[in-house]
Amino acid sequence: MEHLVDHMRTSYHSVHEPTCGVCKKHCRSFESLREHLIGPLPKQECKSLFNTRGCRFCLAILDSPYALRVHQDKCQLAGVNYGILAHMANLGLRDGLTIDNGYSRGPQVVALACKTVGGGSDRSLDLCARVCIIDENENIIFHSYVKPPIPVTNYRYETTGIRPEHLRDAMPLRQVQRRIQDFLCNGEPMWKIRSPRGGKARILVGHGLDHDLDKMQVEYPPIMLRDTAKYPPLMKTSKLSNSLKYLTQAYLGYDIQNGIQDPYEDCVATMRLYLRMRRQVHRREDYPLASDPQNRNNFASWRQSELERMSPEEMLAISRSDYYCWCLDSA
Repeated sequence: MEHLVDHMRTSYHSVHEPTCGVCKKHCRSFESLREHLIGPLPKQECKSLFNTRGCRFCLAILDSPYALRVHQDKCQLAGVNYGILAHMANLGLRDGLTIDNGYSRGPQVVALACKTVGGGSDRSLDLCARVCIIDENENIIFHSYVKPPIPVTNYRYETTGIRPEHLRDAMPLRQVQRRIQDFLCNGEPMWKIRSPRGGKARILVGHGLDHDLDKMQVEYPPIMLRDTAKYPPLMKTSKLSNSLKYLTQAYLGYDIQNGIQDPYEDCVATMRLYLRMRRQVHRREDYPLASDPQNRNNFASWRQSELERMSPEEMLAISRSDYYCWCLDSA
């Protein structure tokens, strides 16, 4: 029991973790759960059931093979139409960035992606040259080519599809930065953006958002970011980030970033991943985070004797997550 208490004190098991539908094992990530079910050394009972009734995308266990077929048809999504991507490549400025002063119900969610070209003498400096923002329904709110503040020395055409003529009369970076910053804050002063579920500021979804925001010179509070590269359930068992290409293939069931990459396609993929994570149903708790003041003494050392008298189920009931689960955005 002493070892179990020490384990629970550092593992932060909670109702928000990916859990095996057969043996109820708690896993730190979906990749860990995938290894438990179909990895090199799976639990045989769980593997057998998963092979007949398990969804290979969301890793849920269904009631029957027929229920699995119905579920998986909905769980596997179709990729973005390549005709749309071809149209996007020729699309100039589309600017629907507006400030609604919080009149809409609940925090709005938008996804952002940008593509960079090379600058500097060694052509390795990343310069934002194209940006796209979409809403939850995958509608384009903003799309623009961006004119970098310094000369471009490598257009990286093989992956970006960007040519010199696209940037010649493009919107300057400083103007793009100001427009996007104002749109995200939505009339809310930066110092007031403190809660992930309150205020008028918009929730921002993306993959590698630190990099994208840095290249656009946009500042935004981390509490409002939903980054698929940093979300613990979507990370590798080694706690490193998965690529967006892998996440889309593994959890949505289609391929992206084949040849020339489009920021709209990346926006759609990250928004779909976010919505899939947000729609997960977990038991509601008044104070769901281990960092909440009400939970800071749950596994305090001075409670050791009391904790050792608890059952594993009782300890799990007071254990809380060390990360913010995206299902809480819909609370």
